[in-house]
Amino acid sequence: MFHKEGYKIMGIAVILLIVVNLLAQTFIYTYWIKIAILIGTVLLFFLIIQFFRNPKRNTEINTSHILAPVDGKVVVIEEVFEKEYFNDKRLMVSVFMSPINVHVTRHPIGGVVKYSKYHPGKYLVAWHPKASEENERTTVVVENEVVGEILYRQIAGALAKRIVNYAKVGEEVVQGSDSGFIKFGSRVDVFLPLGTEIDVKLNQKVKGGISLIAKVS
Repeated sequence: MFHKEGYKIMGIAVILLIVVNLLAQTFIYTYWIKIAILIGTVLLFFLIIQFFRNPKRNTEINTSHILAPVDGKVVVIEEVFEKEYFNDKRLMVSVFMSPINVHVTRHPIGGVVKYSKYHPGKYLVAWHPKASEENERTTVVVENEVVGEILYRQIAGALAKRIVNYAKVGEEVVQGSDSGFIKFGSRVDVFLPLGTEIDVKLNQKVKGGISLIAKVS
């Protein structure tokens, strides 16, 4: 199953790769070169389509749990000052997505969307200290009656040039449901209230909509 954001790119890729192979068959007379081009284009197409995988996730809804918004590896757990929305200190958990991870962003909690904003910006590598504030990014805040307001931020990296965000202020969202997509990956930061019980460790691998990253007692 593939994400809808990938259909256009995959379609264009198919056409271009077919054209490349037709040209190779027409103008190249060395057999092994033709085979090498064929194998190379097939591998390239496989690499492209794996970016847009959208596996079904059976999220266990729990209003006191904060789930991982994306697949990847936990690279940061620290107290930071969040200045865009809360303007106070928060616990930040960052999940980095490699090119081979699923790139769908999912709502870490269910509730009402209180804030949703896109910011154009740079394309620093995702682990750069200033990426959270200077890169292309979107910020979304969802609130429910148990955990309060949870902010998560999609951050583009050196490869990602487009972030898709479906969250609209005022709408009610379901925990684990599709919130957006980062084409070709990057990272997502989750900002939690101080004192929140963290359930992940650095370098731990997590799955979006499945893995518990924190909970409220």
